[in-house]
Amino acid sequence: MKKIILVLFVATWIVSCKTDGKNEVSKVKETVVEHTRVDLSRYPQGLKDVLAAHGGLQKWSEMKSLTYSLDETETIADVQTRDIVVKSPTHTIGSLDGKVWIAQDSAYFPEARARFYHNLMFYFYAMPFLLADNGIVYEEVEPLEFNGVIFPGIKVGFEAAVGDSPDDNYLMYYHPITKKMTWLAYTVTAGKKGKSDNFSFVNYKEWNEVNGLLLPTQLAWYKVENNRPTIPAGKVREFKSIDVDSGDMDTATFTKPENGVYVD
Repeated sequence: MKKIILVLFVATWIVSCKTDGKNEVSKVKETVVEHTRVDLSRYPQGLKDVLAAHGGLQKWSEMKSLTYSLDETETIADVQTRDIVVKSPTHTIGSLDGKVWIAQDSAYFPEARARFYHNLMFYFYAMPFLLADNGIVYEEVEPLEFNGVIFPGIKVGFEAAVGDSPDDNYLMYYHPITKKMTWLAYTVTAGKKGKSDNFSFVNYKEWNEVNGLLLPTQLAWYKVENNRPTIPAGKVREFKSIDVDSGDMDTATFTKPENGVYVD
């Protein structure tokens, strides 16, 4: 990894009265700040183009917190550790250091589903940056044609024992001119044995720049025929109160409350 050395010179100029015929000279204090330069060499060119179009992986890697609201839920996530808390009127689901918990006053949300759902929408939302995580392998894939536009694509898989569902596959398609991510196709293998060839499709309809990063504001799921999207299915999911920031996160944000229980 390369290092970027940013040198900040803080100069203080002190001029004293001429009591002995001499002036005080300026004093310079040097502070060194280091940032790790992200190595992009292992990524296919298509993914590098997409990441650049969305603000760059370097910028994303310097962020600490991500927050947004969706319908009646509010999500706070640590970009670095992936700790997360999702609050809703009926229950709260969170995780700290990989341990998932749920807090609720009644049995509204099944505990057995908490691990699968606790970061599900976060992974859809934080695309395309999460496609650059460690433990991911890339392959070429046939382009997707939709409404007369041909979208180049990249197939994304996982090395063995990576994440909760290493058999999942993703197909990321991007606009041929803007390079913005446009479609995500994915399989779901949680609770199943082996890989699946049945893809679901999400259209990334709208994007908004927040602190130099292009983040989605609208996602739309589509009906699928022969592993190709056809028409919208259900309502468009709209994200609001979006923020991404480089300030440090307090682990207390993700700590299990007294009425919470671990689900693992």
